[in-house]
Amino acid sequence: MNIKPAPGNAAAATASFVFEAGEANFEAGVLQASLQTPVLVDFWATWCGPCKTLGPILEKLADDYAGAFRLAKVDCDKEQQLAGMFGVRSIPTVVLIKGGEIVDAFSGALPETQVKEFLKRHQIDPANRIEAPAQDADDATPVALETPQAAVARLQQALAAAPDDAGLQLDLALARARAGDTGGAQQTLDALPVNLAEDDRAKALTAMLAMQQSLADIPPAAELLARVERDPRDFAAHDGLGVRQLLGGDAADAMQHWLAILAGDRGWNEGLARKRLLDAFRIVDDEALVGATRRKMSSLLF
Repeated sequence: MNIKPAPGNAAAATASFVFEAGEANFEAGVLQASLQTPVLVDFWATWCGPCKTLGPILEKLADDYAGAFRLAKVDCDKEQQLAGMFGVRSIPTVVLIKGGEIVDAFSGALPETQVKEFLKRHQIDPANRIEAPAQDADDATPVALETPQAAVARLQQALAAAPDDAGLQLDLALARARAGDTGGAQQTLDALPVNLAEDDRAKALTAMLAMQQSLADIPPAAELLARVERDPRDFAAHDGLGVRQLLGGDAADAMQHWLAILAGDRGWNEGLARKRLLDAFRIVDDEALVGATRRKMSSLLF
């Protein structure tokens, strides 16, 4: 798959939004550039059939979106170490980087409509869209953070008026999980329409329920703390503490344990710490904490 401008002005425009990336230019061309404009990183190879399907779709969207994002193409045969750093196991794999941080990813040759949905979930729309007028800062009213219990009560009232609204059902399931009602949350998740499976809320709920289920195999916190004190490189103990603390409401300390694993051995247990952090980013509501932890994770991975 060669990235060359085809005849015509439109193709020339596309070329300006698509570029080849590798270790040599990744820091400046992708991480630093993403501070201004989101970057999709497409991990592909010349022999990969699905890559030949997805690649043109991504390049077309780079043109259609007119600079709302840039597309970095990474040839996995040439950049094996870079692909390994991202934990790429199958191709095509596409990673979204915003603000110097890994935000989300998908694998496989998705159709154009699903790629657009992926972009929209992360507030990436065509650059020629008409922006809504910004609210005057003087008119803004501070909004208090809502507790999970309050969210459950509010959503139950909303569902009473619209019982068939799948989106509200998903919001309620996520609120129930955050409030500790994992049984009710799982029942709602199982009953959701298939088209909501890729919704960020569904992913957050799935991640939270998976962590809840893993508790059965995790020793008590006191035992894990003692293990970490004896051996700071007991990564299994760090991971267990991370799960227990996240589910117990202490997200900041939980993520520190997974960062400690990345600092010691980022490939431990098939990159589990990175996966835990990505799940935590979906689950945790504190945007400032998530942003700070993303930056720390990025610095350890790159």
